[in-house]
Amino acid sequence: MKREMLVFRQFQRKGYSLFACLGREVIISVLSVATLSATKAAGISDEVWRVDSAGHVREVFLSDVGVTGSRAPLATSQAARMVTVLSREDIAQAPVQSVNDLLKYAVGVDVRQRGALGSQTDVSIRGGTQEQITVLLNGVNIGDPQTGHNTLDLPCQLEDIVRIEVLEGPAGRVYGTSSLVGAINIVTTSLPQPLQKRGEVKLEAGSYGYAKAAFTASLPQWREVGGGLSASYSRSDGYSRSRSGNLNTGYSGSKAFYQGAYDTRGLRVNWHLGLSDRGWGSGTFYATPRWQADEQYEHTTKLFADVQADLSAGGDLQSPTFHLQPAIYWQQHRDRYEGYHDRPDLMPYNYNRCDVYGVKVNGYFDSPLGRTAIGAELRNEDLVSGNLGEPLFRTHHINGTDRDYTLGINRTNISAHLEHNVLLRRLTVSAGFVAAKSSWSDMNMTLYPGIDLSYRIPFNVQRSRGLANGSRGFAIPVTLKLFAGWNTSLRLPTFTEMYYKLQGYAADPHLKPEEMQALEVGAQLATPHVEAKTTLFHHHGRNMIDWVMDTSLGDAAVWQSVNHTRINTTGLEISLSTQFSPLTAHLSYTYLSQDKHLSDGLVSQYALEYLRHKLVATIQAPLWRNLSGRLGLRWQDRKGTYTTFSGDLCPYRPYALMDARLSWVQSRITLYAEASNLLNNRSYVDFGNVPQPGRWLVVGFSWRYVNLP
Repeated sequence: MKREMLVFRQFQRKGYSLFACLGREVIISVLSVATLSATKAAGISDEVWRVDSAGHVREVFLSDVGVTGSRAPLATSQAARMVTVLSREDIAQAPVQSVNDLLKYAVGVDVRQRGALGSQTDVSIRGGTQEQITVLLNGVNIGDPQTGHNTLDLPCQLEDIVRIEVLEGPAGRVYGTSSLVGAINIVTTSLPQPLQKRGEVKLEAGSYGYAKAAFTASLPQWREVGGGLSASYSRSDGYSRSRSGNLNTGYSGSKAFYQGAYDTRGLRVNWHLGLSDRGWGSGTFYATPRWQADEQYEHTTKLFADVQADLSAGGDLQSPTFHLQPAIYWQQHRDRYEGYHDRPDLMPYNYNRCDVYGVKVNGYFDSPLGRTAIGAELRNEDLVSGNLGEPLFRTHHINGTDRDYTLGINRTNISAHLEHNVLLRRLTVSAGFVAAKSSWSDMNMTLYPGIDLSYRIPFNVQRSRGLANGSRGFAIPVTLKLFAGWNTSLRLPTFTEMYYKLQGYAADPHLKPEEMQALEVGAQLATPHVEAKTTLFHHHGRNMIDWVMDTSLGDAAVWQSVNHTRINTTGLEISLSTQFSPLTAHLSYTYLSQDKHLSDGLVSQYALEYLRHKLVATIQAPLWRNLSGRLGLRWQDRKGTYTTFSGDLCPYRPYALMDARLSWVQSRITLYAEASNLLNNRSYVDFGNVPQPGRWLVVGFSWRYVNLP
């Protein structure tokens, strides 16, 4: 007699889940994953495999595979909203040294680099600015309310990261305030199983005096408690010199990251501790025609800590399951800006310290009507500064100096969310809202709703294979997914946008919050070897914040923070990924158009300088035995202009960059060589008046240790 079959549709990473399989025949669907594909997360199929009709099939539902397109985790094929997922393989194979560099290959993401090695990069999504996205570490917002320039100052390193999830478009009801045009969630390494030991050591060296040493290791485990630790140090002499002949883009930085977990049936607790301490030559990062400083310098320190839990109840197959996910977090951002490096006599250093405290809770449960999520978050942002904010009633001493913080600002942001997901066989509808209020703004508690839906059409394409004595047919499974959504969100201005008033900048403390609503439609086609996706979207923004300069004022011109009345953005994204082992290839294209124009003589610094065209192509293939290669090409055309130090108004010009990586893997050892800007393009401008490096070569070595129980 044939044994009863179990078809697993959703999985939970629990050891005891395997006991449900004893004595039964198990069928597990194949996961089809394409390299660096915007449809990767949604392309994972959970369709039940077809079996002989003589066999008895019973579907067993375990806990869902969660994605970040909604408050309640859903199986990836059921998710109504599309999520770009950059996997561990993408990270390991790409010729990059930072998360910033990796995001350059993601469709819809604009990466404007000021300094190399991730020292400072402005990352935006779908024509927005670096201030309009939310960056999260394991679901916790780690953004700096002082400025978006340091948003990707991460305490973890690339080796810690399991995947990076990019959610494009307003994400207010998923991630709360600040996610005006999208969000980036960075998920760190899952902890090893009990008794398993693992570790990795990495050494790198390269152009411009670059060197890096890093390690990751699991810690001894005790009962259900496990942990992991990583640390790294990197440095570079820099790739340019000031007019006086000094190196002005040098970099040095250290990171340390610890994560632990307590995992038992019905309860999982995670905690993280992180430190990032780095300094870099800022060259001409913030220079203006009026202030042509080319030896600027900045030093930042970030401390991060959080505790998260997941409690479940009623977890059998016949009754609904309720999950409660509380979290508490703290982070501190310290910043020292030097207008003239090591010359406080010419310009006093700017000191800022920002502490963020937060507590949030999310709960979700299943019912015959679908899956419902409800929760709230309280976030306090406190800044003390030497040049930002209002006069303090009581000053605070600046450690290591003879100065005090004399200015500051404090605001508390409150939000609550409600979301319901209707899950049918082929149709998913996800609708909800976030209600937000800030103590800084006069706005009342305001609702920002949204709705997403997707419809899946699975079918088979019949093919025949000719044989000598006839032919036999086989079917290629294909899934067509249609999706659409309408979402809204908001963003509060950063403290820099409200109060920065030095060296040619004049901020406005009365800026209004930005508001955004967006509509998108699209389709995704997935087969075992090919994935294709296209998305058409329209964003309508109100009170958009930007720095503008009226060049008609001549020497009196300054950068002013203002609320633009409206900016409309229309865009198209197309991506195609193929995976015919051992060859993988990816091609994507993004087109944007904005209808807000500046008056004659006005120059925009961020909001109206967007990528009109972005084309990305990558290919990876084995070359010889254990040697493989990866080649990436990026071509982009930016809309907008910038003013040179001589006073000329110049448009941004299209440019192309090529990156490459060679890897040799043998057992636990990996040797690799990388080249950024392989063709040594030195004429491109990513940000006005900030020179970029030419060809950057890196060679590296890594050794991995894994001891299975």
